[in-house]
Amino acid sequence: VQLQASGGGLVQPGGSLRLSCAAAGRTSSTYTMGLFRRTPGKEREFVAAIRWADSGTTYADSVKGRFTISRDRAKNTVYLQMNSLKPEDTAIYYCAATTRGLIASSRSSSRWYDYWGQGTQVTVSS
Repeated sequence: VQLQASGGGLVQPGGSLRLSCAAAGRTSSTYTMGLFRRTPGKEREFVAAIRWADSGTTYADSVKGRFTISRDRAKNTVYLQMNSLKPEDTAIYYCAATTRGLIASSRSSSRWYDYWGQGTQVTVSS
């Protein structure tokens, strides 16, 4: 499975962005997709995930109520709608996927994901 992230950019605080994560290859075996982010000097951080079969979603506490993850089966693409962006959301955002249909409590752990895409930079600044 190859993952391609897009949609990053520069936005002012309070603004919005939508990230896309397109999956190619053996996509029929992709059961859970997630997004993680990393800033310099910090550990990689879970953001959100969605289980393909039932659209079950999981969010990090820091983004709940502001970010929404969704998926388009036909396009094999996951979207992350990011609203009310804050400077602390600045990071490189990475797509991840696994053939496992992860339960909610497992989706935030990067060790369960088998495939990773290159990141896309999100910068929130005035």
